[in-house]
Amino acid sequence: MLWRVGAAAAFYLCLLLNPSAHANDDPLEAINRPMFALNDALDRWALQPVAKGYDFVMPAPLQRGVSNFFANLYGVTSTMNAVLQWRWEGASQSGGRFLINSTLGIAGLFDVATPLGIRPYRTDFGQTLALWGVPEGPYVMLPLFGPRTFRSGTGTLVDTFALSVPPYVDNRSVRNSIWGLELVHGRASLLGSDQLISGDRYIFVRDAYLQQRAAFVNDGELQDDFSDFEDAWDQEF
Repeated sequence: MLWRVGAAAAFYLCLLLNPSAHANDDPLEAINRPMFALNDALDRWALQPVAKGYDFVMPAPLQRGVSNFFANLYGVTSTMNAVLQWRWEGASQSGGRFLINSTLGIAGLFDVATPLGIRPYRTDFGQTLALWGVPEGPYVMLPLFGPRTFRSGTGTLVDTFALSVPPYVDNRSVRNSIWGLELVHGRASLLGSDQLISGDRYIFVRDAYLQQRAAFVNDGELQDDFSDFEDAWDQEF
């Protein structure tokens, strides 16, 4: 995983050397498009075939359990960020879900909290940075990580390697297996969404990501087909 951090850090250095870039525009399009093409090729020839095989052999109930497991696992991330945002109601809600689903839900495989009236509460370090006044920064397509902005990309690194559970698993094989399963399961969950992309794929993904991210940071939800894309990229990368 460290080489992915290095790749991301190299791109962030490019951003720091371009302070005139504005949020929600694409000053790095000349770099972003080749990176998008690389990600697309890796997905088409490597990740997508594995995801199709996984989807074929994994029954729907088991896939639902895996989805519940990861949603519960990253409840820790939401809880930590809610504390950093001074949102104690959200922290107690997310933390309560994690405790209930981790115990009564058998390590989060079953969502016991929702029927009890404890709804999911989602936040991340990108939103934390936004509340702290950190500007969005330019849009960038990171190799393997996918679409980000400077702020959300920084948030992804902190969430992934500091505010989530897998990095603290001592057994390397178990830790890498968790990340690998998350990657393949996340891609498999999107196999039916590929046909939603029309026209210029790069622009479609970029605009969908920026719209969804803006709504998320402002505690809103997009009521359209674009709302799946950021979850897709986070799960994949």
